[in-house]
Amino acid sequence: MSGTRPRGPVIALLSLVVAVLLAGHRAVPGAAGTLLDTALPWVGLPIPLLLAFGLYRRAWTGLTLALVPAVIWAFLFGGAFLPGTASARHDLRVVSQNLYADNKDPRATVERLIGTRADLIAIQEFRDGPFTKRLDALYPFSARRGTVALWGRFPLRDSQVVDLGLGWPRALRVRAETPRGDVTVYVAHAGSARPGATHKRDVSVDRLSAAIRADGSKRLVLLGDLNTATTDRELGRLVPMLREAQLTAGTGLGFTWPSSFPLARPDHVLYRGVKAEAAAVLHTPGSDHRAVRADFSVGP
Repeated sequence: MSGTRPRGPVIALLSLVVAVLLAGHRAVPGAAGTLLDTALPWVGLPIPLLLAFGLYRRAWTGLTLALVPAVIWAFLFGGAFLPGTASARHDLRVVSQNLYADNKDPRATVERLIGTRADLIAIQEFRDGPFTKRLDALYPFSARRGTVALWGRFPLRDSQVVDLGLGWPRALRVRAETPRGDVTVYVAHAGSARPGATHKRDVSVDRLSAAIRADGSKRLVLLGDLNTATTDRELGRLVPMLREAQLTAGTGLGFTWPSSFPLARPDHVLYRGVKAEAAAVLHTPGSDHRAVRADFSVGP
């Protein structure tokens, strides 16, 4: 019996650590906080093991305490796995893809995007190539600024660069004239974020947030690779100004990177003034990111 006594306290201690990380992640400052924010859904991985071990060892106190991080995790992320409000109705379908600068077969990636029958196709890490002729043939309207681009089935007016402070164009703004009314569309690729090096990302998201905050458009959709996970505090600069389509109309956490085994969601469809009807993540060949898709009702 003496050999089993420490197990309950160990389970309790580990459960407390997981619970504190989940509930208090925003209190962790700097780069460590950003890294914890990004990895937050995965912090819950030990919870099933703690519960199972506590049950197996009949460590009732430890088992009870293991329920605390389980409840916190369910509160934070459980709603994403509930049946969504997805609807087949939509006036506007959008898809966004980081094409990947080293993509060996961008045409295959683009063909997958075309196959979604999207009304708007947004691309980051764009470079001109033969595949653009394919898009131009099917989508008569386009806007291209630096390394971001947008193709549409309907007119794209007033195209302009949004300066993210990165030295070259990585964001654009257009007015899409949809049959149900104008929608302002932003396509953005925020600065890179790596452990201990998020300054460029933070500056670019700050500038993008300021542009959207000053934008008086009633209907607005932001598409792009923001290098910011859904759980990252930096995304709070855009939310609640905008809503995340995956959270409101998708199922699951919608991870997009890396494509082979997604661990985070840096790619987003954010919106206001329209209704999200459905959202999904698409596996596309060639890129290191998966694509994101969303359907909207634009309304009268």
